[in-house]
Amino acid sequence: MGRKNVNILVAMLLSIFLVLAACSSNTKDNANTKNTSKGTNKPDTFVYGIDGDPGNAVNVITTGDRYGLMEIKALYSPLYMYNGKDNVKYFLAESMTPSADFLTYTAKLRKDVKWHDGQPFTADDVVFTYDEMLKEANGGWARSQLIFNNKPVKVEKVDDYTVKFVLPEVSMGAFEALGNIFIMPKHIYQGETNIANSPKNATPVGTGPYKFKEYKAGESVTFEKNDDYFLGAPKISKVVYRIIMDANTATLALQKGEINSLAIQPADTSKFKNSSNVTLKPYDEGRIGYLAFNLGSKTVQSKELRQAIAFGLNRQEINTASYVSSDFSQPAYSFLPKKATYFTDDVEKYKFDTKKAKDLLAKSGVTAPKLKLAFIANNPIQQKQAAVIQQDLQAVGINVELVGMDATALTKKLKSVQSDFDMYLSGYIMGIDPDTFNSLFVTNGEANYMHYSNAKVDELFNLGRVEKDDVKRKAIYEEIQKIIADDAAFYPLTENKRILAIDSRIKGIDEATLVPVYTFEDMSKLSY
Repeated sequence: MGRKNVNILVAMLLSIFLVLAACSSNTKDNANTKNTSKGTNKPDTFVYGIDGDPGNAVNVITTGDRYGLMEIKALYSPLYMYNGKDNVKYFLAESMTPSADFLTYTAKLRKDVKWHDGQPFTADDVVFTYDEMLKEANGGWARSQLIFNNKPVKVEKVDDYTVKFVLPEVSMGAFEALGNIFIMPKHIYQGETNIANSPKNATPVGTGPYKFKEYKAGESVTFEKNDDYFLGAPKISKVVYRIIMDANTATLALQKGEINSLAIQPADTSKFKNSSNVTLKPYDEGRIGYLAFNLGSKTVQSKELRQAIAFGLNRQEINTASYVSSDFSQPAYSFLPKKATYFTDDVEKYKFDTKKAKDLLAKSGVTAPKLKLAFIANNPIQQKQAAVIQQDLQAVGINVELVGMDATALTKKLKSVQSDFDMYLSGYIMGIDPDTFNSLFVTNGEANYMHYSNAKVDELFNLGRVEKDDVKRKAIYEEIQKIIADDAAFYPLTENKRILAIDSRIKGIDEATLVPVYTFEDMSKLSY
């Protein structure tokens, strides 16, 4: 996910567990009875329980929350999905080829794609989409990843099925940055002056495996299969995202067979341990959960104080308390997840050492510090993390006040330089190439909610973006990881998995592929 993930998943996953205010679902669809084809006992509907309401209108430019993006993935298609250097899944494009100087990327498009209304898909749709994403007034979630050193990429039509992307300067993360953007229909949106609030968003027309059918506020979103899907008609006729805000209600619905799939908390896995009807599928999203310091606060300016806190935390205890088992969480030491290019754990790990923490606290000159730790109040994972952090630091001589906040309020606070709290808990899913992560750490980066600033880190991120030699580029990003760890403004806690509990009758999960954010890379492959 190129630099877009700063918007997709810091705009969203800075508060990944955001619980939207809405009513619990009152729908009574039963996956084992009502959702069957007429005259047969074969199910024809896949019901996915979600704990947020994606709303009645989505568009590929401004939609950036998890459930809105799950809708987008069902309805629309990208040119390709970048999941790593050797893991690129092509959709609307057949290929994407860089020039020898890495300044031009050429996409060859499929010729067999139709929009849901029967109109042909062409290069005009691609150029239109990227142009609309680049318009600052549109507030596109992926705009920042299409800007290189304050200059936009140029997107040009070569012919009806060829598009050229011309960079203003070399960016070795460009292949990822240019991908994963879903294409919108020019013939529908051309001339629209306010895409974010367009009434056309309520009746989306895409190229994806499913067509939009119905939205019921606070209850469900329903899709029906697209028989003309270019990768083959979906095997399941209807998909329903059923909105169930209460976790216990949702879990019970899954146990009773009223829904077919649900992302569950680690603490709930025991409920399905011996189930023959539900299968657990933990999968890696490349998510890093972390504790960070708010450097807008004068209290935490001392590096020794921050390092004292890092050594005073029992990372393993925190992860066990919040994620139950190492099956669902592994300790994180770098800001990069393990699957990211140039990841290293050869950094200061701050292994739990209360004595060292006390020594560093004394060296810091800060006496009897009292710190405020902010977290999302109704997030069970963060509740447990915060409680253990408070306990660990009390043993060091650091008093921590827990400040539970509404997710929206916390996000708003983080975007401004303030001192309402000294530390906060959060998480992100960013991508594969390390350049994707730069706006978390560069001075004044749009996702740098720590207000962290290190001139050397800024310099190295700029060098890493343009360095073509793989060995040199690797050394640059390894140095960045070491510096950020040493500065101790950012304390990675966990690389946790998302746990999908799914009806054991569902087949084709490996072919559909479990991926970050969207859950399924291609739902058309699912079947009973």
